[in-house]
Amino acid sequence: MLLRLDVSDQRPLHEQVAAALRRAIAEGEYAAGERLPTARDLAAALQVNANTVLRALRTLRDEGLLEFRRGRGVRVAADAAPRSAMVEQARALLREAERYGYGRTDLVELIRGMP
Repeated sequence: MLLRLDVSDQRPLHEQVAAALRRAIAEGEYAAGERLPTARDLAAALQVNANTVLRALRTLRDEGLLEFRRGRGVRVAADAAPRSAMVEQARALLREAERYGYGRTDLVELIRGMP
């Protein structure tokens, strides 16, 4: 488990935990149907309170990325495909930038310059 939180991130911790889990799912660290570590184990690994992790897990459940099953733990939803959605949004952003005369490098620099 390679989940990490950015100490300089100003977002609430539960949002950071949810984002870290979204990325892990998107990158294939947790596959569809795979069981996640317990909230207590995730909390220990991330050095946050278990309630913070539970709040993040509920957020991801409400988004349809996770399934909670009594006695079976928390699993990645079978139809979770956030990476493909993110890639498609990135492609759409690139197409829009190109419409305005910006190239890929220009777009990357714009994003890097954002607060």
